[in-house]
Amino acid sequence: MEVVIIGGGFAGMNLAKELLNQDGVRVTLVDKNNYNFFPPLIYQVATAYLEPSSISYPFRKFFAGKKNLQFRLGEFHEVIPNENKVILSNGELLYDQLIFATGAETSYFGMENVKKNAIPMKTLNDAIVMRNTLLKNLEKAAITKDIRKRRKLLTVVVAGGGPTGVEISGMFAEMRKNIFLKEYPELGTTASNIYLVDGASALLTPMSKESQEDTYKAITELGVIVKLNNNVVDYVDDTVHFANGDTIQTKNLIWAAGVTAREFKGLPADCYGRGKRLKTDAFNKVEGTENIYAIGDTCIQFNDPSFEHGHPQVAQVAIQQGINLAKNFKLKLQNKVTVPFIYNDKGAMAIIGKNKAVVDLPKPKMHFKGFFAWFIWLFVHLISLITYRNKIKTFYNWMVAYFSKDNSLRMIIRPDKKAPKTPTVEL
Repeated sequence: MEVVIIGGGFAGMNLAKELLNQDGVRVTLVDKNNYNFFPPLIYQVATAYLEPSSISYPFRKFFAGKKNLQFRLGEFHEVIPNENKVILSNGELLYDQLIFATGAETSYFGMENVKKNAIPMKTLNDAIVMRNTLLKNLEKAAITKDIRKRRKLLTVVVAGGGPTGVEISGMFAEMRKNIFLKEYPELGTTASNIYLVDGASALLTPMSKESQEDTYKAITELGVIVKLNNNVVDYVDDTVHFANGDTIQTKNLIWAAGVTAREFKGLPADCYGRGKRLKTDAFNKVEGTENIYAIGDTCIQFNDPSFEHGHPQVAQVAIQQGINLAKNFKLKLQNKVTVPFIYNDKGAMAIIGKNKAVVDLPKPKMHFKGFFAWFIWLFVHLISLITYRNKIKTFYNWMVAYFSKDNSLRMIIRPDKKAPKTPTVEL
C-alpha cells in the first residue's frame, strides 16, 4: 500500500508514526518545510523565550533508519484522482491512499491591508519575523525623540481572544514588567500599551465561563487593555480601525484572529465545507472520492454525535484522527471492518502569565486556575514535543526564564541577501 501524506503537522506525523514498520505499507510524507514544529509554542519563539530548534525537528532526522517511511521536500500543486497521482513542485508521486493533513493557515477575512501589514502567528517563519520586527521597533523607539512615533513603536495590538492571543498578550505584559525597563532605560518615561481585542463578548469563547472570567481578571491585572465586541476592519497608515469607529495607532498589529483551510487543485468544489475544510465521512474519507482522506484542521466531519457541527480545529483532534486512520489502514490490510472516528475531548487550556493559567477538563467536569493550572499546561506541552531533545531544551529554557524572569535569546537574526563589505578605516 503506497500511502502519501501531504503535510507533516500533528495529524500527518501521528499517522506516519503509527504506520512505522507496518508490513505491506510504504509511507511518503510531503511537506514544504524540512522540519516538523510544535505550533502551540510558536508565540514563545516570537517573544524570544525559546529558540526555534526547541520546538522543531528535521523530518529526515526523525525518519532516519525507518525502513518504510520516507520524506519528500516539496509543495503540493495538484491531485489527479483518476490516475492516483499527485503533482508536486518538484515532481510526481503515485499513491494507493492519499491523505491531506495540511492544517490551517491565517485568515484575514478579506482585509487586504491587514494581510499586507499585520504580523501573522501561524508558522515558525512568522514567529521569527515577529521577533525581529518587535526587537527592531524597540531599538527604534529607544533613539527616536518624537513621543508620538515612540508611542506607536511601543504599542502592541493583539487581534484574537483565543488561546494564542491571550498567551502572547500575557507574555508581552510579563516582558514589559521584568525586561524592557532594565534593558531599555531610554524608554522609562514613555507609556507602552498592550491591547487584546476580539469581536466576541468574552475571551477564550470555546472554554468554560469560569475560565473566561478568570482569564479576563488575570490578563487585566497584568496591565493588558482588553477590548471586546470590537472587530478590526482595517489597518492602514499605522492605524488599526474598528467597526465601531475606534482607532489605535501602532506599528505592531499581531494577527491571531482566524484560520482557514486551503483548497486543493484537482478536487471538485462540492468537497469543501465551512472555512474551506474538506468534508469527510466518519472514516475521514473525502466525500465523493474513493481513496483520498483528510485529517486535522483541513477536514470537517459531521458524523460524530457529540460534534454534529464539526470538530474544533485543535491539536488533539488532529492527533486522534491520524492515529485512527492508521488503525483503519492496518485493518484494511487484514480485510477487517474499519472503525469510525469518535473524538475523545481531553479538555482545553491556556496560559496567561507566570503561575497563571486556566484548564477545563470535561470528564469529570472540572476547572482549574492559577499555579496548578499553570503546572498542568507546562507538563502537557512538554510531553507533547516530538523528541526528547526538544523536551530537554524547552524545559531548560523554561527553568532559566522562571527563576531569572528573563531569557537571553533576544537576538535580531535575519538573512542578508548580500554580506556587507568590511568597512575600511582611514588612519
